[in-house]
Amino acid sequence: MKIGLIKEGKSPPDKRVALSPKQCKWIKEKYPNIELVAQKSPIRKYKDQDYLNEGIKVVDDVSNCDVLLGVKEVPIDELIPNKKYFFFSHTFKKQPYNRKLLQAVIEKNIQLIDWETITNIKGQRLIAFGRFAGIVGCYNGLLSYGVKSKRYSLKRAHLCEDRQEMEEELEKLNLPKDFKLVITGGGRVGKGALEVIEKTNIQKVSPEDFLAKEFNFPVYTQLDVKDYVSREDNKSFDKSAFFNDPTGHASTFMKYAKVADLYVACHYWDNRSPFIFTRKDMQHPNWNISVVADVSCDIDGPVACTLRPSTIAQPFYGYDPKSQKEVDFLSENTVGVMAVDNLPCELPKDASFEFGKMFIEHVLEPLTGYDPEDIIYRASETINGKLTPHFDYLSEYLEGKD
Repeated sequence: MKIGLIKEGKSPPDKRVALSPKQCKWIKEKYPNIELVAQKSPIRKYKDQDYLNEGIKVVDDVSNCDVLLGVKEVPIDELIPNKKYFFFSHTFKKQPYNRKLLQAVIEKNIQLIDWETITNIKGQRLIAFGRFAGIVGCYNGLLSYGVKSKRYSLKRAHLCEDRQEMEEELEKLNLPKDFKLVITGGGRVGKGALEVIEKTNIQKVSPEDFLAKEFNFPVYTQLDVKDYVSREDNKSFDKSAFFNDPTGHASTFMKYAKVADLYVACHYWDNRSPFIFTRKDMQHPNWNISVVADVSCDIDGPVACTLRPSTIAQPFYGYDPKSQKEVDFLSENTVGVMAVDNLPCELPKDASFEFGKMFIEHVLEPLTGYDPEDIIYRASETINGKLTPHFDYLSEYLEGKD
């Protein structure tokens, strides 16, 4: 089997890659029947020379490879027919902007395995960048609070060489003694955010103490869904029932918004669920949050001030609760918003290495043929020029009817 790491062709450019140079070398040593090459790329954070230094060939043309590994969507004119591709295609949720991409994949007889659809037998995702979204998103939240409050200045994450340099910047934090940070979400993203908080002097407190007590040192609390959602009929909250059917529930987040300074949103949101806070909530005279770092980034959704995604180049904007419109980030009496929607791209080296570890752990063996859970087939949207049975529901989308 010959595997090629393709250069990223989507714009804006993505500096990540599916495998680091050292991981490629490890695979070659452990799996002598696998040949690995990297396509030349001026964009990657890992340079061509880094691969050459580990004995990995760097080539212009990957058309003689059997398997091609990418990160973002491959431009249609760069797709090579009759290959097995891995990349985030953003098609399985019927995203209209990528319909033509899926049509081209079918026409070119490509087996498409979307990273996001690779799951174990229980349906749990095996490969994701979510942890690094949380890491960078929480750092950006603390950075943006410094900019908004004019108390301190941190180096932008994407200007740091790696995560270690970024975390060294946290020594510059100069938070108020009574600073309070609230975070929602306990999955991969939330855990990533906590890794950053643990590198600071911000102390963890319970949701109850966060609301009831004052502190003379910075604190944070992490909310479970039961802490900020209740049933509308006043019956006791049942978490599993909520996840099965979130209708008939209401948010109680406002009590935290009245005492918190920074909110880091790392939750997963079902569009049937109540908004965490509304635009009307933000007009309440006791609203206290000055900066929202919306890592989840659901546009016009549960975090009312997230009007649009922001970019790595321009990560912040302001939200004026009175006019309900976007304003300058530093405007007075406004809420600062950080809503970058491709956060892992800011630490491409670390995110790529983490991604490669998951690939080696969960996908490499199935790819070589030992696949008792049928991971590769179940994640394949297309094979032999047509949709697989698992993705039959995309047929009308593919034909432009959905």
